[in-house]
Amino acid sequence: MTDGHDEDAGPQIAECMNCARSTEHEVLRRTPRGSGVDVLARCIECSKVQTVVIRPPKAVRLVFTLSEGASSKAEEIEVDEDEVLAVGEVFEWDSAQWEITRIDGGGSRPRKSLPVTEIVAAWAVRRDRVTVRITMTEGEESSSGMLECDPEQEFSCGTVIEVEGKRWRIRALHTGKGRTLRGKRAASDLRRIYLHPTNSN
Repeated sequence: MTDGHDEDAGPQIAECMNCARSTEHEVLRRTPRGSGVDVLARCIECSKVQTVVIRPPKAVRLVFTLSEGASSKAEEIEVDEDEVLAVGEVFEWDSAQWEITRIDGGGSRPRKSLPVTEIVAAWAVRRDRVTVRITMTEGEESSSGMLECDPEQEFSCGTVIEVEGKRWRIRALHTGKGRTLRGKRAASDLRRIYLHPTNSN
């Protein structure tokens, strides 16, 4: 049964002990109890009256390893005790979007989905922004840095971008499959961007 407090709402769905299944119920009375509510309801099918106890789920803290670009950090994230988490799910935390990439149960075995109470460890990667490593080469000198950008932003070999107030030409793009000197790639597919000054050949 829903936990709304609108007494004029229509029939609600609840498990009827007499019918042994979920049926529509007429709400007779709602009594606040702490952070929840007790609902006196009558089954529309068999007319049995029962009290449905509605309580918000208990919050538990789950340790996630959150990865953003090349950096990772462990954070305790509050989730509902009755939740089931699955690989591929996206959640919001600290004003960012994160996708669950791995869930471990007992024995550190990876699982596709698990109830929160059975999760030993979990991993997630940021999905709304990505951090791409860059290498800036000028003559014999090279330096490294990072670019934070939208995952769908495309970078093309030969184009000019501005980094730290200076214009650089993209010499090569490196994906997980190797380096390329031509074409374009989305930021989410890149491991590193190689840059040369715009006045170099």
